[in-house]
Amino acid sequence: MVALSKTIFKAYDIRGVIGKTLDTGIARHIGRAFGAAALAKGERKVVIGRDGRLSGPELTAALSDGLRDAGVDVIDLGMVATPMVYFATNVLDTRSGIMVTGSHNPPDYNGFKMVLAGEAIHGEAITALHDSIAAHDGKVADQRGAYGTHDIRAAYIERIVGDVKIARPIKIAVDCGNGVAGAFAPELFRGMGCEVIELFCEVDGHFPNHHPDPAHPENLEDLIRCLQETDAEIGLAFDGDGDRLGIVTKDGQIIFPDRQMMLFAADVLSRNPGAEILYDVKCTRHLGPWIEQHGGKALMWKTGHSLVKAKLKETGAPLGGEMSGHIFFKDRWYGFDDGLYSGARMLELLTREQDPSSLLNGLPIASSTPELHLHLHEGENFALIDKLRTGASFPGSDRIVDIDGLRVEYPDGFGLARSSNTTPVVVLRFEAETPQALERIQGEFRRVILAAKPDAELPF
Repeated sequence: MVALSKTIFKAYDIRGVIGKTLDTGIARHIGRAFGAAALAKGERKVVIGRDGRLSGPELTAALSDGLRDAGVDVIDLGMVATPMVYFATNVLDTRSGIMVTGSHNPPDYNGFKMVLAGEAIHGEAITALHDSIAAHDGKVADQRGAYGTHDIRAAYIERIVGDVKIARPIKIAVDCGNGVAGAFAPELFRGMGCEVIELFCEVDGHFPNHHPDPAHPENLEDLIRCLQETDAEIGLAFDGDGDRLGIVTKDGQIIFPDRQMMLFAADVLSRNPGAEILYDVKCTRHLGPWIEQHGGKALMWKTGHSLVKAKLKETGAPLGGEMSGHIFFKDRWYGFDDGLYSGARMLELLTREQDPSSLLNGLPIASSTPELHLHLHEGENFALIDKLRTGASFPGSDRIVDIDGLRVEYPDGFGLARSSNTTPVVVLRFEAETPQALERIQGEFRRVILAAKPDAELPF
C-alpha cells in the first residue's frame, strides 16, 4: 500500500501518480474523510464519476467504499466528463460530488476534483482532508452508506440542447484526444444540429494519438490539418476530462480562451448590462477594456478553477474564464466550468455569422507566448516568487498586480510570473503590441529572475 503523502493534496484538487503516491488504499481514505466532511455539512449523499483513465474503475470503487464506510450514500454516475458530476450536484438530491480524474496529466496520473455542499473545495479545505486521514482511528459508521448508480447522460445533453440553439447548420471537427469528452461531445453537437467530424473520440486511457490538452498548440495540429483537408468550418478540442475548451479556425488560427471570452462576454453583457466579468491573471490585456466597452466591469482574479468558482459565487458575476480554457457560465447555466457547454455556447454565437473564422480572427490580438514553465525543485517556485515580490524592480512599468504572482504591466504589454499551485514550476507568460516589445519585456523578466536565481534554466 502507498503511504499517505501530503504532496498529492494540491490547491484545487488531489492528484498523484498511480502506484507511487496514489492507490486504492489512499482513495478509500479520501472517501472516508470526504464522507465525514459531507456529513458535517448535513449532506447524506455524494455523487461520484470517473474519466477514461485505466486506473479509474479501481480508484472509484475504493472511493465509494470509503464514502460508504463514513455512512454516506453513494450515487455512481460511471464514466462521465467532469462537468457532468458538477451538473449532477445541481440537479440530483445532493450538492456534493467527487470526480475521479487526472484531467490533462500523463496516463499514470489520477486524482479527485471535489464539490462539498455546493462549493468547489480548495486550499485549506483540501489540506483538512489530509489531516483527517492522518488522524483517523480506523472506525467506520454504525450504518454503512448505500450504493446506487445513475445515468446522467440524457438529462445533461437534453438540458443543453433544450437551451442552446444554433442559428444555421454547421459542420465542425471535434478532437477529444481520446479523453472522456469523446463519449459525449459528438452526440451533444449532433443533437444541436451540427454535422460532426470526429477526431480521437474513442476513450482510451493510453492517449495514443496526442495529449488531451488544448492549451498546448502541438496538441491541436491534427485538428488544424483536419480543417485544412475537409469542409468543416470550425474546430473544437477538449481536455482529458471535458472541462476545458480549445478552438481552431478554418485557416488554422488557435483562438485562445482569453479571446473566446471576448465573444462570451459581449453576449452575456447584452443580457446582463453592468455585470462583473471575471478573468484570471494570465489573460490578454485586451480583455479588460473589451469588457468595459461592452458595458461590463472587468475583474482580474487568481488562476485556479476552484478559486474562480468561489469568486463567481461571491460577486454574483454571470461569467468567468481562465486562460487555461476553464469557462464558467452562470448566465443560463450553473456557474461551473464546462468545456462541452462552452463549445455549445460558442457554436450558438458563431452560427449567426456566415464566416465564423473571420469573426474569431477579427478579435483583438497581440504578440504573445503560450504558457512557459520554469521547472524547479519542490517548494522553490513559491520561494522564487516571494523573492521577486520583495526584491525585483521593473522600470517603465505602469502597474504591478500581485494577487497571484507578479503581473507587470507596461504601456505596450505585460509579463507574468506566478507559482503553479499543482507542480513545482513558475508559470510565465508574455504579451506585447510588437515582437520587439515582447523581447524587451522578456528581457526584464530574464534580468530579475537570474538575479534571484542565477542557475535558473529559463524557457525563453
